[in-house]
Amino acid sequence: MRLPARLNRPWIHFIVLGVLLFYLKGVFFPAPKPVIGPLGGARIEALKQQWFSSTGRLPSPEQLDRMVTAELDRDMLFQRAIELNLHLYDSVVYQRLLLNMSFLQLGADKTDQEKYQQALDMRLHLGDEVVKRRLIQVMEQLLLGFNPPAAPTEAELAAEFSARREELRRPPRYSIEHIYFNAEREAEAEAAVARIKEQQLDPEQALELSSAFLPGYRFTRQSPDQLARQFGSEFVENLEAANPRPGNWVGPIRSTYGLHYVWVSEVEPGRDATLEEVRVQLLRDLESRASANALQESIETMREQYEIRK
Repeated sequence: MRLPARLNRPWIHFIVLGVLLFYLKGVFFPAPKPVIGPLGGARIEALKQQWFSSTGRLPSPEQLDRMVTAELDRDMLFQRAIELNLHLYDSVVYQRLLLNMSFLQLGADKTDQEKYQQALDMRLHLGDEVVKRRLIQVMEQLLLGFNPPAAPTEAELAAEFSARREELRRPPRYSIEHIYFNAEREAEAEAAVARIKEQQLDPEQALELSSAFLPGYRFTRQSPDQLARQFGSEFVENLEAANPRPGNWVGPIRSTYGLHYVWVSEVEPGRDATLEEVRVQLLRDLESRASANALQESIETMREQYEIRK
């Protein structure tokens, strides 16, 4: 029997027609997309208050729109995780639901597995913020697994280093010792300084003239920021203004706490960082940025599968 004759069968025509109709139905009458949103008024108000707590002002319409979009993306990722049943295979979710059941004093006579199943039946996983955060995190890692970011190249590393050269500049560092005069003893500072100069006392010998200073008396290779944490910013400003040179006393210098007569043992000038010094930091930053971009691309692609309502 020839092929045309074999194809001239009613049942074959029926199958082909059925497949064609099924295809056309999908084209002209696609299944409705799952709906995400809109956010309720209470959640939008919570976003505004969160912004206000962080900045001291209410968000602009553009800022609020970005926050709403981010929140809807979180809802979408959570919804997708539930669709994939990721909550059924995660130990963090398992332990969290058992904890919830214990808190609610439910299932005391049941095994952990039975309590876990009861929690699922009660849909506790859908309203728990800890479960939601966990599943969003798992979903993000899954998306990055399917769309991994490219490793930074040497050219990208060099460009990042060049663009951030000023930011990465190494600050000056000071190695100092000091004699401290608190507010009650400031009047003694002039005489103490004169004695140190006259007797050519070294910092260790001069220490007997000092008031107690809890952070200590010797500071090695400290940046201005590190010194400011110990003495306050006023001290650092006054120290830098004095143009300290190694092997010399400087001051008295005023700080937040009182007066300090400072012995400068070493000064390392500020300088540009080398690429090798900051390579690990730059690689970490580039990898983090690439991961964020790859994740955002995946989220934008996923949005096409849902109807997002603001």
